[in-house]
Amino acid sequence: MNIKQHIPNSLTSMNVICGILAVFFALNAHIDLAIWLIFAGALFDFGDGFAARALKAYSDIGKELDSLADLISFGAAPAAIWSTIIKYQLTNSYSTDFFTLNTANQVLVLLPFIMVAFAALRLAKFNVDTRQTENFLGLTTTATGIFTAAFAYKFLQNPDWFNWLSPTILLVVIGIFCALLISEVPMFSLKFKNMKWAENKERFVLLFLALVFIALLGVGGIAAVILYYIVISVAKWILGIK
Repeated sequence: MNIKQHIPNSLTSMNVICGILAVFFALNAHIDLAIWLIFAGALFDFGDGFAARALKAYSDIGKELDSLADLISFGAAPAAIWSTIIKYQLTNSYSTDFFTLNTANQVLVLLPFIMVAFAALRLAKFNVDTRQTENFLGLTTTATGIFTAAFAYKFLQNPDWFNWLSPTILLVVIGIFCALLISEVPMFSLKFKNMKWAENKERFVLLFLALVFIALLGVGGIAAVILYYIVISVAKWILGIK
C-alpha cells in the first residue's frame, strides 16, 4: 500500500473515532456532543471518498473500513441518541440510570439498537450489489445518521415542540427508517459529477431546499431536507417515475 492510500484511510479512521465517541457521549447524557460528532463523522465520510477519487487511492481495505466506520457513526451512534431521547421521554431526564427503570421501560430504551442490525445489513448489501454504482437502493446509513443528528438538535433546542412525540411514535419512526435502509426504493446519489442542470436537476433542487430550510430552522432544517428526499424518492418509486 503506497502513501496515498493512507490518506483516505486516515480520514475514514477519524470517522470511526467520531462515531464511537458519539455513542459514548449519547449514552452518558451528552446528546449535544454526540450530534456534532455525527456531523463531523459525515464530513470525514465525504472527505475520504473525495480523497480516494482525487488521489486514485482505492483499496479493498478502504472499502471495508468505510463500511465499518459508517456502521458505528451512522448506525450505532444514531441508535444511542434515539435510545437516550426515549429514556428522557420516560423519565424527564437524560441521565437516569438504565438499571433503575422497570423492565418494560428498559425494553423501550433498548429497542432503538435494532437500527444497528439494519444498518449492517444495508452496508453489506451495498458492498455486494452491483446495481448501486450510480444511485442507491434504499436509504443510506449516512442520511439516516445525519437526519438523527439534525432532529436531535431541534429536539434539544425546543423540546416543547415535541410533546406529541411519545416513545411509541418514536419507535414507529425508527422502524420506518430500518425498513428504508434495506428497501429497494431507488434514491438518487447526492454527488455532483458535473454542474449541468439536466443531469443534476434533483440535486440542485435539494441543495436549494437545504439552504431555505437551514435558513428557516437552523441545523434542524437538515432533517426536513432529508425527509423531503425520502418522500420524493418513495413517491417516485410508488408511481413508477424514473
